[in-house]
Amino acid sequence: MFDPIERREIPEEWIRKSSIPSDVLKAGIESGKFLLLPDGNVLRRGFTTGTTASAASKAAVLSISESVDRVSVMTPIGIRVELPVESASGVGRAIKYAGDHEFDVTDGIEIVATARLIDKGIVIKAGKGVGRFEDGRPAINAAPMASIEQAVREALTMVNKEGAEVTIEVEDGERIAKETLNTEYGVYGGISILGTTGFVEPWNEHLEEMVKLVIERSSKVALTTGRRGANFARELLKDHEVVVIGSRFDIIREVEERVEDLILCGLPALILKWINPEILKDTGFRTVREMVLRDPDNSLIDEALQRIKDQHPALRVLLFDFDGNVLRDVK
Repeated sequence: MFDPIERREIPEEWIRKSSIPSDVLKAGIESGKFLLLPDGNVLRRGFTTGTTASAASKAAVLSISESVDRVSVMTPIGIRVELPVESASGVGRAIKYAGDHEFDVTDGIEIVATARLIDKGIVIKAGKGVGRFEDGRPAINAAPMASIEQAVREALTMVNKEGAEVTIEVEDGERIAKETLNTEYGVYGGISILGTTGFVEPWNEHLEEMVKLVIERSSKVALTTGRRGANFARELLKDHEVVVIGSRFDIIREVEERVEDLILCGLPALILKWINPEILKDTGFRTVREMVLRDPDNSLIDEALQRIKDQHPALRVLLFDFDGNVLRDVK
């Protein structure tokens, strides 16, 4: 069995330990919905804000003609999923489901899309509760935007129309955003519409044990802070096992002596703020993203990376910029 999200074959011993019927387990894993643990237990993946917004947007357009209570949408990773929705008279609503992620503050939020027909084309707008960058751009990343546009395009085909304008809003988004890391990425006033795969990875103490086992099975490992960094790492480090650890940097100390070639890589914010929470103090920059974009040669970046090397001498650190280029490579 192959996990399309983690991009790895599932060890046979894990499969043998599962009490779930083989055909059900296989379907769940290959659909991206199940994550199998070493002890045979299963965690459920959820759906990102991007996938949720895609469902709400498709429902909104369809409901101009007829209300629907379920829609299927294509995720950025290429897996089609079906979500429950509410819809009527051009308004679609979908609830974000985080699966078995114990710490997802956006679990259960409602994303609302309002659609109106236009002569031709697709226009996606960000409304209340969707964050914006300082320059006014809506915080809807490229991959989920493409999925939203595809969902709207499918809906237009189904209702035999040629154009729609869809406005996406998040109920209570401004308050919820205060519990996220949005400000670290220069996003204000609401949550981000995210999702490089379309799925939310579950996380709890059992998954952490699985991550450690995966790491310890490999001699070359790249630890990444998120899916975007993981995608960049897979392109650059083709002979390494790429493992997403989020902000759980304590894993490094637990596995560094057991892995021959260990790399920490990802976008700058989490890594730099982990090693130096005060990195922005007296710099005039509001976020790490702003510092990296405006002053990529800033010595504070190198000082922070040297601090990591002092604590973890055998660890290689790779920072990617926001296009996937190598910003720093400290061996």
